[in-house]
Amino acid sequence: MILAGGQGSRLRPYTDDRPKPMVEIPGTGTPIIGHQLAWLAEEGVTDAVVSCGHLAEVLKDWLDSADLPLNVTTVVEKEPLGRGGGLKYAAGHLPHADRPWYATNGDIWTRFSLRDMAAFHAERDATATLALARPRIPWGAVETDAFGHITDFIEAPPSPYLINAGVYVFSSSFTALLPDLGDHERTTFPRLAREKRLAGFPLPQGAYWRAIDTAKDLTEAAKELAAQRR
Repeated sequence: MILAGGQGSRLRPYTDDRPKPMVEIPGTGTPIIGHQLAWLAEEGVTDAVVSCGHLAEVLKDWLDSADLPLNVTTVVEKEPLGRGGGLKYAAGHLPHADRPWYATNGDIWTRFSLRDMAAFHAERDATATLALARPRIPWGAVETDAFGHITDFIEAPPSPYLINAGVYVFSSSFTALLPDLGDHERTTFPRLAREKRLAGFPLPQGAYWRAIDTAKDLTEAAKELAAQRR
């Protein structure tokens, strides 16, 4: 499942006439969701549900006209249900409700083995597994000694903290635990964490990951892609 209903206000003016997943990565000729669908297909996914919201018709028109590598169903909320409610509503359209399923936020561009993540999820008998990333801090960092002397400058160092990377594996039982209305990250995830049924899968060393939130993210993604092609 791809969660593609956000308004993408921090990406304006790009999102004035299209939803965030339809914003093109510069130099590729392909919107974010196109890269996601290609990756999912490479990882063996055959069916995807796209949960639409803001400017849904633009996204649906592109999906209908594009040569897609997998089967896609689009779902539009009739009224705002919140992140958890929207996820539960869209999950009702999955073709195999009795099987584990993947989900990803519609603004994530990444490449890593979903098969390895699914195996990690199964080994821990988790109800839900979150991919975890260690993004780079967007500012230069300063190191000091115990006396307060500056000893080094580090440009865009890795964060000391892992973050939710916006990619998930859910067991079939997870859907029933979602709220009909509201945010699962404030209800369902904390409950599963207390019950030791929530797992975290650290992205492998060197795996590409970026959340496309701002115009700067688009520019950086284009630079990184160009570097990979050299």
